[in-house]
This record gives sequence, C-alpha cells and structure tokens, in this order.
Amino acid sequence: MAFAQLGLAPKLVEGVKAMGYVEPTPIQLRAIPLILAGTDVIGSAQTGTGKTAAFGLPILSKLGEHQPRPRVLILEPTRELAAQVETAIRDFARFTNLKVAVVFGGVGYGAQMDALRDGVDIIVATPGRLLDHMERGTCKLDGIRHLVLDEADRMLDMGFLPDVRRIVEKCPRDRHTSLFSATVPPQIETLIQWAMRAPQTIEIGARRSPAETVKHVIYPVAESQKSDLLRALLDSVNYDSVIVFCRTKHGADRIAGLLKRNNHAVAVLHSNRTQREREQALEGFRNGRFEVLVATDIAARGLDISKVSHVINYDVPQHPEDYIHRIGRTGRAEASGDAFTIMVAEDSPHVASIERFISQKIPRVKLENFNYKYTAVFEEGKPGQAVGHERKVKGVRLSGGYYFGPARRRR
Repeated sequence: MAFAQLGLAPKLVEGVKAMGYVEPTPIQLRAIPLILAGTDVIGSAQTGTGKTAAFGLPILSKLGEHQPRPRVLILEPTRELAAQVETAIRDFARFTNLKVAVVFGGVGYGAQMDALRDGVDIIVATPGRLLDHMERGTCKLDGIRHLVLDEADRMLDMGFLPDVRRIVEKCPRDRHTSLFSATVPPQIETLIQWAMRAPQTIEIGARRSPAETVKHVIYPVAESQKSDLLRALLDSVNYDSVIVFCRTKHGADRIAGLLKRNNHAVAVLHSNRTQREREQALEGFRNGRFEVLVATDIAARGLDISKVSHVINYDVPQHPEDYIHRIGRTGRAEASGDAFTIMVAEDSPHVASIERFISQKIPRVKLENFNYKYTAVFEEGKPGQAVGHERKVKGVRLSGGYYFGPARRRR
C-alpha cells in the first residue's frame, strides 16, 4: 500500500515522497489509520522501524493550516532524540505552513523563547526544560490536541515520570494521546490508565532476542583486568566503528581518557556533556572523525547512528532490555555486526537475567594471547555448560567451553 492510500493529507504525501519513502512500514500501516481516526495508540516497535512517521504523519495531516498556538506536544527523554524527531517533523511538513519548535536543556533559552513567542503548531521537548518554560510563562499547553509520549520506558528509567505527569495534567483532557514504549512495566501501565482513553495496542517486532545479524559473546575477566582487556580487544579486532557502553557518566569519561591515551580517536556521549559537545560527538562519529564512541545508555535507543561494526559492553547492563537495545546499535539494516560484553564476577546475576530474557546462553570466550588472571567467573565455562565441548565454530577452535580470539574479524 502506498502512503497516498492511507488517507494522509496530500501535502504530507508530497513530503514523504520528497524524503524518499516508498512504502509504509508495518508500524506505519497499522498506526496511521488509527491515529487519523482519533484512536489513542500504544505502540511497541524497534528503533529504525519508522515510528516517528507512524505518529507524525497522521497528526500533521489533522492539523490543517498554521495556527499561532501549540496544538501538538511530543515528549522525548533526551536532547538528541528531541532534535532528531524535530528534524523529521520539519521534513514531513516541508510543503505545509506548519511550524515546529524543539525545546530541551543544555542550551540557552533565547532561541526557544523566540520560537514559542512567534507561535508554533508543534513542540518537541524534553520534560525538564518544558517545565521550565511553563513556569516562566513562555509556554502554555491549553491548546494541545495531540500528545505523544515517546520512549516512555526510557523516561521512566531516567526518573522523568513525575515530570511527565505534571505536564500531562496541564494538557486538555479532550485530546488524542499516543504512547510508544519498548516495554510496559507497571509504572507505565498506571500512566496509560490515567492518561489515555481506550487505547489500541500495536506490537511490531517486539524483540526479546538479538537480531540474527548480530554475533554476540561474553568475555569473562578479573575486575582488575577489565580496562586491559578492552584495549586488547580494540587492538585485535579490525573494526570500522565501535560504541563502548559504560554504566556511569564518570566511567565513560574515564574509559574515554584511557583510550585517548592509547591513540584512539574517541568521542564521549552522556548527559553531563554540553549540547554542543554532544552534537559534535555524534556528528564526528557519524562522519568517521571518531572511530570510538564511549557512551552511557543515552546512545542505546533511538539515535540515528548507522554503520556501527562493533558494540562493546564495558559494563554489563543492569536491565535485560538494555542489552538488546545496546547490541542492536550494530547489525542494522541487514548488515552484520559483533557485540562483545566484558563480564566480571559481580556481573553474574545480571548476565543470568539477560540470558533468561533472551532464552539463550551467550557463549563465553577468551582472547588469544591475553595474559589472564584467574577469576571464579571462568568456572561458568566448563565443558558441558556454555558452548559445550571441543568443536569448531566459523573456523575457530572451541576448547574446554571457551573459544579463543574475537568472534569475527573484519576484512
């Protein structure tokens, strides 16, 4: 089915064609008619499936001509996602006179206040900065007709749910609401019951397992050798670009400094960086200026970063869903990718949770010629567990439950 057959306004169809879209994705096919009909929607779909167009196109179609007060509010958990969604909305609406503003922290208020004062139809915002504008009186939500809560589970993880509730309370009750979330924990379920009216749920490719294009393994190591193993992995693998995930902002800064001292071109991405630093890091990583991006989970979801050949979890994620999101940054668009997770003894419970979540055992591997210190975590890889007895996988010998060397070499 073509976009023109979905009932979208002609000028929106023109915008879609100008962006090179040919056929709607599954989430778009199912969500667009529901939103056009005024039905509240709960959407579950992986990054890269066209989620922004799924809610953006029908909402823009219903707005008609420009009016001088906000009628659409799209809430995003991070500045990067807000900026990315605002760009997409502008592209969709390029043949209309609708106006959009993006509102997030880390930058000055001046340009945002000017845009809001001039009058916009759509606001794309992060919760904290939007509340600041509301308290300053520079933004009112009494005209909102469409509310989108994007990456709701991520907003929950980041502690934004109380702010989201405060914002929703200021929106008219008679509105259309869409909520997109990879998972729906009890707190999100409570928000749905409070904020939405008879929503229809759409699940597209809800993933509890890694993409088949991603080869993922675990490297057990003693705590004292984590950083040494990371450097050795980077030295032994022929990679195009690598994202290294750390659990904390301080840890990301420390690892980035370590890799820079070892002559790697490194960018850092976490919430304590200024907006300019974050934009420079992303742009430099995309265009190849930086070969390694060291990041917290801020880079795990939603961001448009393609052609990542490797992901390394320097710290094991504490939530199984985050493991899927992190390693999903590679192996995208049918390309192949590798994901390595460095595991120390205290990570065992988190790894066990991940393996239960994905219903598979992740192979434990050792790096050839790395001078390992003994750690009890090696006992998990005895024969008959993990990957089994001596055999061959892709030409690499497995022995005693481990195989040696990187999961796959490039070029």
